[in-house]
Amino acid sequence: MTADVSALRDQILRFKQEKRAIILSHNYQRDEVQEIADFVGDSLELSRIAATQDCAMIVFCGVHFMAESASILSPDKTVLLPEVDAGCPMADMISADAPRPVRKSFPGFDNPPAYVYPPEYTLNEMKKAYPGVPVVAYVNTTAEVKAESDICCTSANVVKVIDSLPGDSVICVPDKNLSMWAARNTKKKVIAWDGYCNVHERVTVQDVQAAREHHPKALILAHPECRIEVLAMADHVTSTSGMLRFVQASSEKEFVVGTEIGLMYRLRRENPDKTFYALRKDMICPNMKKTTLQSVLLAFQENRYVVKVPEHIRVRAKKALDRMLEVV
Repeated sequence: MTADVSALRDQILRFKQEKRAIILSHNYQRDEVQEIADFVGDSLELSRIAATQDCAMIVFCGVHFMAESASILSPDKTVLLPEVDAGCPMADMISADAPRPVRKSFPGFDNPPAYVYPPEYTLNEMKKAYPGVPVVAYVNTTAEVKAESDICCTSANVVKVIDSLPGDSVICVPDKNLSMWAARNTKKKVIAWDGYCNVHERVTVQDVQAAREHHPKALILAHPECRIEVLAMADHVTSTSGMLRFVQASSEKEFVVGTEIGLMYRLRRENPDKTFYALRKDMICPNMKKTTLQSVLLAFQENRYVVKVPEHIRVRAKKALDRMLEVV
């Protein structure tokens, strides 16, 4: 560890104690950010943990919707997002009422996927097209979208959530890949929004074939945000936390990891006797990598950037999260 990094860590830890704060880091964050966190995990998992902690402040090293979830579950605590521009392109693909700006590219990619939506189309327009059909919102959505949904889900529990609902159809937003994966594993009709994760979407069948060729002894793990044809070829499909549990329980020694490469740090640290390969070396989320030790320190020093979900939205969004927790 360099002297500069050591000094940053010392200052962060001092502020954390002074402000009665906890630091949360998503599994996709930079290695050095994960190292200084009190808790590392999936987005909703972290927010639920934070709600149980005796603290006054939550510094969430992740993206905007994650900080919103922390605010929804811990309204009495100050929630800081160290990088205000750390967003989620998939979450930006859907809005409740007011259309979001149409994004046509993603920073940090040489050949990024593009998407264009009818700018007037919103979740509430979709609900009007399918009256009475319950809406399942992936946790990778804004608080406003959660508030307009009946129940939330994670990539780990989406099928269980869908099966818990009445009727033979559900609306599932915003990830089409997660929706198609759920549709393969439920008897219900799944009406999907045409959204996706720009990191997972780029994985192709050819990538899986190449991984099999280069690492014939490895099991291939894939996140359900990957394309359905990629998931069909994987040895195990699961969330990031599911990957961590699966690898720890497995007697196998080699794994190809089909999710953002930030998870590799924790996989290697918790399983030093096993070998991990990235399904694609460019599975990097630029937004997740925006947070640095310097930005965490500035968050403490300047009390930036506060994320506070308005109460009328928070209460409704929390109902959707609570309904999910009642099921799972």
